[in-house]
Amino acid sequence: MQMTRCAQCGEEMADGARFCASCGKPAIPFTELPTESPTPQAPHRPASPSRGRPRSGSGSVTDGGRFAPGEMLGERYRIIGLLGRGGMGEVYRADDLKLGQAVALKFLPESPAAPGQADSDSTALAERFRAEVRNARQVSHPNVCRVYDIGEIEGRPFLSMEYVDGEDLATLLKRIGRLPPAKALEIARQLCAGLAAAHDKGVLHRDLKPSNIMLDGQGRARITDFGLAVRGDESDEGRIIGTPAYMSPEQLAGRAATVKSDLYALGLVLYEIFTGKKAFEAATLAEWKRKHAQEPPTAPTSHLADVDPAVERVILRCLEKDPRQRPASALAVAAALPGGDPLAAALAAGETPSPELVAAAGETEGFQPRVAVAWLASALIGLAAVCVLSDKVYMTGVVPLPNPPDVLAAKAHELIQQFGYTAPPVDSASGFFQDDDFLRYIEEHDKAADRWEQLKSGNPSAIEFWYRESPRYLTALWFFSVGSVEDSDPPRDVSGMTYELLDPSGRLEYFEAVPPQLEQSKGTAPAPDWPGLFKAAGLDIAQFKPAEPEWTPRAWSDTRAAWTGVAAGRPGVPLRVEAAAYRGKPVYFVLVLPWSRPWRMEEYQQTAREKASNAISLALFLAVLMGAVLLARRNLRLGRGDRRGAFRLAVFVLVILLLAWGIEAHHLPTSYEFFLFVIITSAALFTAAFVWLLYIGLEPFARRRWANALISWSRVLAGQFPDPLVARNVLVGVALGVGACLLVMLRYFAEGWFGKLPPRPMMPSLEPLLGARSLTGGLLTIIPTSCGLALGLVFLFVLLRLLLRKDWLAVSAFVLIFAATQALSGKYPLVDAVYAAALFGILIFTLKRFGLCCLMVLLMTNQVLLVFVHSMRLSQWHAASTVLGVLFVLALAVYGFRVSLAGRTIFSGVSLDE
Repeated sequence: MQMTRCAQCGEEMADGARFCASCGKPAIPFTELPTESPTPQAPHRPASPSRGRPRSGSGSVTDGGRFAPGEMLGERYRIIGLLGRGGMGEVYRADDLKLGQAVALKFLPESPAAPGQADSDSTALAERFRAEVRNARQVSHPNVCRVYDIGEIEGRPFLSMEYVDGEDLATLLKRIGRLPPAKALEIARQLCAGLAAAHDKGVLHRDLKPSNIMLDGQGRARITDFGLAVRGDESDEGRIIGTPAYMSPEQLAGRAATVKSDLYALGLVLYEIFTGKKAFEAATLAEWKRKHAQEPPTAPTSHLADVDPAVERVILRCLEKDPRQRPASALAVAAALPGGDPLAAALAAGETPSPELVAAAGETEGFQPRVAVAWLASALIGLAAVCVLSDKVYMTGVVPLPNPPDVLAAKAHELIQQFGYTAPPVDSASGFFQDDDFLRYIEEHDKAADRWEQLKSGNPSAIEFWYRESPRYLTALWFFSVGSVEDSDPPRDVSGMTYELLDPSGRLEYFEAVPPQLEQSKGTAPAPDWPGLFKAAGLDIAQFKPAEPEWTPRAWSDTRAAWTGVAAGRPGVPLRVEAAAYRGKPVYFVLVLPWSRPWRMEEYQQTAREKASNAISLALFLAVLMGAVLLARRNLRLGRGDRRGAFRLAVFVLVILLLAWGIEAHHLPTSYEFFLFVIITSAALFTAAFVWLLYIGLEPFARRRWANALISWSRVLAGQFPDPLVARNVLVGVALGVGACLLVMLRYFAEGWFGKLPPRPMMPSLEPLLGARSLTGGLLTIIPTSCGLALGLVFLFVLLRLLLRKDWLAVSAFVLIFAATQALSGKYPLVDAVYAAALFGILIFTLKRFGLCCLMVLLMTNQVLLVFVHSMRLSQWHAASTVLGVLFVLALAVYGFRVSLAGRTIFSGVSLDE
């Protein structure tokens, strides 16, 4: 007599029976619902939780079956007895003599096609059998029944699996009704962990139900029967396969299963173990479809009032009709359960948590209002202090800058025309730089406490403006220029090229022009207009005496001249003027002051301390690079590492750098633009690859050792930007970044506190002064740069931790390395060492206490303030740089503050979300 089983309780029933003899429910014909799991041959026995209804790969031994107890199979397996028989075949308990352990052997039926079934159905059944092996073998987890191997005996394929001596959950619930709340919560977490392990390997179970969940002798849940499992990228759309009582609405509608489909089944299972009731009851497939698709489940608390509200919320979220409204993952379900901390559980079990588990772990509430207000207030107060100190600390706050670059460029072009170079230029470029020779001269010769006050006059100026024109397009040749024309790149070697230095007031300080390569002019050349050059420099030639030329121009000239006198407005400062001309047009003009150096004649020299500092820096870079290569290679070979997260991060770095350089680069309407694209893309690809290597190398170790440090960062990579924990760490990172910037500024005053002469004012980047393109490109570049710098610092710390084995030793070595490097490169070793120890101590504290995301925001905030906040004189033309920097930091702080509140009220019931 053909046997089938009840779709409600799974019990065997005679073919043609209209009602189940066990539960009394109407039967659903076998042809309407293919069943996959084996069913037992023995009746139920009252037993302990470790003894009950046998299941595939588990349970107690029954009599009967093709193979008799004691029979040897393949000279390896000794049959103990039959465990069960069903639509997918027979399951035997056996001893694996080779491995010396008990196993379960699952065989396809001898004739898998039932009467009336086509051969194709038999083939499909065999293929599902092989798929169970392929899919289940990928999942190795304490809460998943392991599948070992596949073989064949007497033409019948079989698979060997872990033998679980226990009872399936369906039988247990039928005996006791429901699990005690504490045990139900424990089983729920274990099911989430096992299901998450399968999903992490891309495997969907598709038939999760109580009868496919075993409780072993220790009461631990084990997910079994992957006979209907598929890879996440496989599609079975259009077919209804599974158990209707535990199928999601989309599966019953014939759509492909997803992770959210398994979560729906998980919600149904959790409903039963917490309440002892089924969420839905139906008698036919059509009724199951209607109830799952349209009927809302009864609230668990309507059955039992003691169901935890948090548990009820989780269950009802899993049972949402719309898959998009269900939790994101099984780990998110575990995290939402009362007291749920799957991350701590995984770490305690000695496992390396998956990136998804890390992202789902941790807090989701953000800051209490008073704490958020405190962090925001500290960030705002610190930002105000940075703005106030900028005029005292930064060179741009001390040196007057009366003219914007456009005005200075127009003035420079006008002078070039006056000097006789009237041909329209094909290309031009300009920029600012600081006069290191002048500043070094002050440091060496002026020992007064107020020695830097003279910079406020702007005569001479410590900041200079360079401008160059060319009869050809300016194509930078140095690779690391990345498409930016410099004052010396490309070289000034094309006839007709001109180069000028002006002070911020527009006075000429240096002029150079390249004469024709082939002399074409004949006859007597006109006299050079020396007075015109003096006038352009703000000097009166009548106040100077002729002298013998000493400084030679780089270009050929047929006339040279020199004068001596004093600097305008600086009576005690001697000034020498050197000039040269070719065919009456100036090719060389320079103001030689006491600090001017013949730099073309000087050899490059380094002090012993500078060499040591550079050697340490190079060694650190090589250690990080080689360590990243080796660890990344090892992690990839072992299948470790968040490859998806690393790829996303690398793509983000690549896109932002390409965008920044695309905005800021000196573009040309020539074939060189292709070369420029190659250079920019190469540099961006190298940076992105380096970041990828760092992340693949350090992330698995950090996820194992400091998983809490990656929680908010993992959520960022997953796109969870409105997350309160992410926002909380952004707010803290802004506040600490402002504090780090204040520490850098206070370093400026520290030398005076220790009785030393005040150092020169800090020189921020002058690129943001060049206009909107430089502002935008510079700001965009800081974002991936901060990510790469943070990863590099963390990777160095990981290397130290691997070498020294203890956290406190690694922290000490990390701080000491940078303190020693700073001490060797600075003038005052003690001051510099203390400063560096404090700064890098803040960085390592941020990493350990708040995590990687917070560290990146700290570095980003610090760089933005140091690069963009030049001066608080908002009436000046360069105020746009300061405004942009301040607004960027404020935007981060406001975002962090608002989102970290998670809708909480602030004062007197006032909420920012109202």
